[in-house]
Amino acid sequence: MATAQFGRETGSDGSWKRQQSAFRDGVRADGSTGFAPAAGRYHLYVCAACPWAHRAIIVRKLKGLEDAIAMTVVDPLRDEHGWRFGHDDAETGDRDPLHGWTYLAEAYQASDPTFEGRVTVPTLWDTQTGRIVNNESSDVIRILGSEFDEFATNPELDLYPADLRAEIDAVNEWVYADINNVVYRCGFAVTQEAYDDAFDRLFAGLDRVEELLGTQRYLAGDRITEADWRLFTTLVRFDAVYVGHFKCNLRRIVDYPNTWAYARELFQVPGVAETVNFDHIKRHYYVTHDQINPTGIVPKGPAMDWSTPHGRG
Repeated sequence: MATAQFGRETGSDGSWKRQQSAFRDGVRADGSTGFAPAAGRYHLYVCAACPWAHRAIIVRKLKGLEDAIAMTVVDPLRDEHGWRFGHDDAETGDRDPLHGWTYLAEAYQASDPTFEGRVTVPTLWDTQTGRIVNNESSDVIRILGSEFDEFATNPELDLYPADLRAEIDAVNEWVYADINNVVYRCGFAVTQEAYDDAFDRLFAGLDRVEELLGTQRYLAGDRITEADWRLFTTLVRFDAVYVGHFKCNLRRIVDYPNTWAYARELFQVPGVAETVNFDHIKRHYYVTHDQINPTGIVPKGPAMDWSTPHGRG
């Protein structure tokens, strides 16, 4: 069996098996947890290259929480110590403004000295208790989307409306399994069989999205919900990274008429384009995953025009 990029998360069959998030506490406006929403109390650590963190960046932006929840963008280049902080510039990202840490791993050790897993983003930090609240992206976007409305400039935006929750949950489940996560199962597979299985599942998932978007405008109906943003962060990386780097090359997103138009519509939602950093995205994947791309060469393409009118009404 070939050497795995992340050995702890590779099964005996050569397939990628993502670790479980270690911190799953919630911030609740109803007072049901020890973490109450408050402006300035929480800090969001993200990487602009990471699709899971990108979800949180988008929700924070759309809800208008920039003044309530500060955000630090780590360096897109991760080394053997994990995510590291930058030098307050566009290339490397931000310094840690709270503790002067060098690596995000220091936040994990401060929260749980026994933690031995892979450090991930987004990470929601509580400055009051000095520990991580949550590092699971699906939880973090729900927290940002609903629990800080008192401090949001767009409190009326509801990405998880009550009447669509059952549909959103159902869509999230198969989109995660068949698209969001399976691109990594393609890229990090170390046997042909594991790769083939992931590849087939991925393109069945994308075909399902294409068919669905031929009958309705968004994944859960007639409104943009969290389900759309959860898919978008994979779509925006697909042709630039996953097609070549992760060998997801049966079709590109631009080859799916409905999905490509849908992806452009989401990209063109006010505020979203500025959350997309293709430089960080491409450098992270092509330079960091040295088992997949040992030369570290970052491709110059592809040429894609995300500003082309989407024509979706």
